[in-house]
Amino acid sequence: MVYWGRFKSIDGVISVKCPFCDSTEIKVVDSRDTESRDAIRRRRECLKCQRRFTTYERVEETPLTVIKSGGEREVFSRSKLMAGLLRACEKRPIDTDTLEGVVDEIESGLRNEFKVEVPSAEIGERALARLKSLDKVAYVRFASVYRQFEDVEEFQRELSRL
Repeated sequence: MVYWGRFKSIDGVISVKCPFCDSTEIKVVDSRDTESRDAIRRRRECLKCQRRFTTYERVEETPLTVIKSGGEREVFSRSKLMAGLLRACEKRPIDTDTLEGVVDEIESGLRNEFKVEVPSAEIGERALARLKSLDKVAYVRFASVYRQFEDVEEFQRELSRL
């Protein structure tokens, strides 16, 4: 079981509740960095019910704000980007871990370059660039939605550019 919630901080000390029995008598069995090194994975065991679960600890950063093409603003959503990539890669030989890596790479690049606000077009272009090197069919699928193709000629122009 992967578990992200129910942490409680008292004077800087974090206590975790068991997701099964709500006990706070928990021990850490194993602790390691994730592959992307942006979180710590901890395997925990409840001393009351003896069930095990996994938690991930990640530093909470300043929210990245996306400036949409119409000028409205919204908080950057990893899951929204991931959903778009998954749709583009549906029935393609690309695993979810690879796409998670793409999202990690895009997000960290945006945070390094833009810090607080980023134009939505920048996110789309970065996603397209990564998909182009990953899978041409996924690239065209993503481009068709992102660039709002309206007819076959637009598809053909994009294909000829590949």
